[in-house]
Amino acid sequence: MDKQIILLPGDGIGREIMESARLVLTTIASEYGHKFTFHEHAIGGDAIDHYGVPLPEETIHACQEADAVLLGAVGGPEWDTVPAHLRPEKGLLGIRKSLGLFANLRPVKEFAALIHASPLKEEIVKDSDIMIVRELTGGLYFGQPSERRENGNAVVDTLYYRRSEMERIIEKGFETARIRKKHLTSVDKANVLESSRMWREIVEEKAKDYQDVKVEHLLVDAAAMKLITQPNQFDVIVTENLFGDILSDEASVLTGSLGMLPSASIRSDGVGLYEPVHGSAPDIAAKGIANPLGMILSAALMLRYSFGLEEEAAEIERSVDECLEQGFHTPDLKIREGTQVGTKKITEIVLENLTTKGISDSICNMYV
Repeated sequence: MDKQIILLPGDGIGREIMESARLVLTTIASEYGHKFTFHEHAIGGDAIDHYGVPLPEETIHACQEADAVLLGAVGGPEWDTVPAHLRPEKGLLGIRKSLGLFANLRPVKEFAALIHASPLKEEIVKDSDIMIVRELTGGLYFGQPSERRENGNAVVDTLYYRRSEMERIIEKGFETARIRKKHLTSVDKANVLESSRMWREIVEEKAKDYQDVKVEHLLVDAAAMKLITQPNQFDVIVTENLFGDILSDEASVLTGSLGMLPSASIRSDGVGLYEPVHGSAPDIAAKGIANPLGMILSAALMLRYSFGLEEEAAEIERSVDECLEQGFHTPDLKIREGTQVGTKKITEIVLENLTTKGISDSICNMYV
């Protein structure tokens, strides 16, 4: 397999963790006979510094021609004073829009070595393995422009969805459930919102085409409660933009560390943008202690969802899990009786778990 991959390191720790992901992908390509060609471009604060905008046209064009995109992180205090339309975060929103990405996938999986760090009891979190499928292009975030009324004493926000937008994300939810445990939970607020009543109607319509998938409906408040009382009862959750934003952030604390969580934003043809859910962490940038595991796991998602390489993706995930089981961790992770290491060392350990010693050593020598 020959694929073109765009690397957008971005800001803060982005460049450090991106290098870790590149090394892991280079190793996988060598082991499985693939060819991955990498091209690096600017986004966020880095792009503002070099091009005057958070998303240069050159970056957009390169991403549109690529098979997949990996993003490190954007933002930092040095750009807090730039005009709102030039903020680094505009680069992320812009590239999602330019690529037509409508589905956000957020896996939340329990790691045995980190389960004690969860704010929930271990017996509650144990065996949790959830995929949240969130709609990205509609809802309250993209309705008619908000406005203040009655001399600023009232405000109007508009929730707007097209049927087609609901249909495609619900189909993505069913497709995702079909390759997992075949259990789909649709989250809405159908007892209050007309948009949710349409959503639920479409879920019932689509369920006829996916009769191998068990479907249940949950109101968003009930779903929020169940996430912290019975998280291991979920498989795939599909929901609209605002609910997905909130629920995915709630679910992210289950594992005990944001640094372990990958994400994907994809479209119907499989092209996607993959990034860890943590921020740019400017306070630890260039100190060699950033946690690259969320970025590495995001690369695994890329192999699975954009390239269809399930075995290769699972091998990366196994190597990361084994690294934690061996007790190796960066300072942000809390592992009992473990060994604290830096970015480069933990990447080397993942590579050693991934391949034979000789190959991993030769790859590690490429680390810059």
